[in-house]
Amino acid sequence: MATMYRALLAVALCLATSGASPEQGRRTYLRLPVSTYRDKMRAAWIGQMAGVAWGGPTEFRWQDKIIPEADMPAWKPEMINHAFGQDDLYVEMTFLRTLEQYGLNVSIRQAGIDFANSEYALWCANNAGRTNLRSGIAPPDSSHPKFNKCPNDIDYQIEADYSGIIAPGMPNWPIKLGEKFGRLMNYGDGMYAGQFIGAMYSAAYFEDDIPTVVETALKAIPAESQYAEMVRDLLAWHRADPDDWQKTWRLIQRKYRQNPVYQQASNGGIDCKINGAYVLLGLLYGKGDPDQTIIISTRAGMDSDCNPSSSAGVLFTMLGTRRVPERFTSALDERPRFSHTAYNMAGLMAVSEKLTREIVRRSGGRIVRENGEEVFLIPVEAPRPSALELSWAPGPIEGSRFTKAEMKRIRFAGFQEEMQKALTRFAKGWKISRCGRDMQPGLYPEWNGRKNVFVTHPLERGVACVLSRSVKLPAGRGSALRLTVGHHPNGDWDLIVRADGSQLLRRKVGKDTAPGGWLDVSVDLGAYAGKTVNIELVNEPTDWMCEAGYWARIEVASGDD
Repeated sequence: MATMYRALLAVALCLATSGASPEQGRRTYLRLPVSTYRDKMRAAWIGQMAGVAWGGPTEFRWQDKIIPEADMPAWKPEMINHAFGQDDLYVEMTFLRTLEQYGLNVSIRQAGIDFANSEYALWCANNAGRTNLRSGIAPPDSSHPKFNKCPNDIDYQIEADYSGIIAPGMPNWPIKLGEKFGRLMNYGDGMYAGQFIGAMYSAAYFEDDIPTVVETALKAIPAESQYAEMVRDLLAWHRADPDDWQKTWRLIQRKYRQNPVYQQASNGGIDCKINGAYVLLGLLYGKGDPDQTIIISTRAGMDSDCNPSSSAGVLFTMLGTRRVPERFTSALDERPRFSHTAYNMAGLMAVSEKLTREIVRRSGGRIVRENGEEVFLIPVEAPRPSALELSWAPGPIEGSRFTKAEMKRIRFAGFQEEMQKALTRFAKGWKISRCGRDMQPGLYPEWNGRKNVFVTHPLERGVACVLSRSVKLPAGRGSALRLTVGHHPNGDWDLIVRADGSQLLRRKVGKDTAPGGWLDVSVDLGAYAGKTVNIELVNEPTDWMCEAGYWARIEVASGDD
């Protein structure tokens, strides 16, 4: 039986030539009534909302384990409204807003400025990319592995849905938009993951066969990439055993989780390939059933709200709102705005359609009227994938930096300077580097019973915050570094003290070492008497849970003090 895509394609030629130029008349066009587009576009967003809201309570609670069936939450219609506060949706709407305000030709540098000015909390590649942007590292270098330790993380994969939603039947737009917005935080497979997800949405407007949607989107990314290899594996494993998703889950784990070759340049369970495999697991084994699609992508574990959001978004696009079960729409409140955005549901629909109309025209398509109804005539083009790049063997950096004028437009660009001013008030002469923005660092008048407390936080996983000072120590006297440090009640961190690069102390600061929340430390500096020594105090992350360092005292004292 011919798929919807082939059926539409068959009639497109004769419909497209009426009133067209000779060049337009020779092209092949897809025909998409605007009413059908609106129905499917709305369904795409609702699918994302349903998936993230249903899977939300399970996020990262099951890692490398299938969620037991009994622990899968039951769907309730009112849960759809939990999606308005989800980063799976509002981050990608930052990109929509940039396109709305500056147009489809917006520069990657402007995209970077807008992302740098976002105010929501971020993690992993997103956080690393935005920190780089705020520090003056402009795209595309903001995502380069030299500056970003997790370029293959899932981030752009969960934020790329918009790129296909606004480009029905036009896979080169998810590729282009990936090169513009995905480059802010991801590189290599991390960027291809988003381009692939966007291309699935693009194909889903015209295709009613799920494996064909996957195969079509596969053409939008480099065939030699590990992400493309993962997609081919999922298709092959599904063909070999189309009914046992848990058997395929085990195959996924064995290759893409346990084999370190496929975990390079990624942050463990946040890797785009393992989570992308779970998206496809739900789509392929859900067999077009909305509930089973979401349940399987969720029960696969790891990022188990973002993965069902993507799989449900693609499936709901195929179905259209009219075919989406009422339990996913009946309780939807369309009035609230999505967190950190300018959009409620009506605004989201409007900006999506506005951009789609521009993309159709920009691509050489047309918007015509047939029997009083608007119809998109969309030119068919073969995908043109990005060049192959490997995050573990990256190409050279471009040396891209924001100008002084651009830095003035980034509201958060002065964060490090503000932290330095706060540190100078707390401990004159000390300098701070690589401080992250998590957990509201800065100088506090009081914290946990101590006055005048300076709070730091590591920049990202594996990148510690460092306080440093060059000190001339007196000769013939015993000098010591005296510290009082604290921890968050729900976390710990490693305190490292170095002198001229040599480690003098490493101690965990947590409930076991500082049960009252504070720890007094004294480090002998006698070996450096009479010398000028560079002292470093390191706020080193441990398991990335409430890693803030709290400093109530930093002083270098001589033997007479």
